[in-house]
Amino acid sequence: MEPVVDDRSGSGNSSGSEPAPGSLLVAAPGLLDPNFLRTVIFMIEHRERGSLGVVLNRPSEVTVRDVLPAWAALSAEPRSVFVGGPVEGETALCLGAVRTGHDPAAVEGLVRVRGPIVLVDLDTDPAVIAPSLRGMRVFAGYSGWDAGQLAGEIERGDWIVVPALPDDVISENDALWGHVLRRQGMPLSLLATYPADVRHN
Repeated sequence: MEPVVDDRSGSGNSSGSEPAPGSLLVAAPGLLDPNFLRTVIFMIEHRERGSLGVVLNRPSEVTVRDVLPAWAALSAEPRSVFVGGPVEGETALCLGAVRTGHDPAAVEGLVRVRGPIVLVDLDTDPAVIAPSLRGMRVFAGYSGWDAGQLAGEIERGDWIVVPALPDDVISENDALWGHVLRRQGMPLSLLATYPADVRHN
């Protein structure tokens, strides 16, 4: 699927608005699907025909060095392959954050998603891309929705649409779900305190 390129400045949409490339989908506390429980999804593509994103907070036990050794040094900590979602688990996608002052359009193998966040072509020579990246993340599989499906899930209350920050993609944050909710302010920030098991409430 060819990605939508969005060159607008900014970090995404405001809470409660339509998803767009570069925005986040934060799983609502009541979304109990094990594929998406307390996940944060970075949106790569959102069109009428469907949507595509990757889960940012599901590291696997497989390291980048195990499967893509040439890219290991550029990978952000933890240097794991992350589980991007339940679709096409054998497919590898890579997101990176470009260094300030570097133009992704001028670098072979980089396609801008939004702001400094880019898709990285893993068939490119890492040495060509390395000077432009301050970090990258490799994902196995992705999360996908058919036309109208994501809109229905958002309307049902499964997902909260919030702005992304560049560091969300590459930061070592094992509590990203709560971190993203807390920075939204009231009343969304209260959801970060929602117990994983309501029996403990």
